[in-house]
Amino acid sequence: MSTNRPRYTVSVDDELFQKIEDFRYEYRYQTRSQATVELIRLGLEALEKEEQEKKNTSPDS
Repeated sequence: MSTNRPRYTVSVDDELFQKIEDFRYEYRYQTRSQATVELIRLGLEALEKEEQEKKNTSPDS
């Protein structure tokens, strides 16, 4: 299956690999790539939320 999306390879240790696999099976993602992309998306959303909360609670706001 060909795609025009950018691709890259990520190497992880055995423990992180197992966590990704557990997430994949728990949430029924068909591929490891789909699960990994979702984990990245969730992580980025969490970081954005954290940054927003910091801005909202800073003394300058």
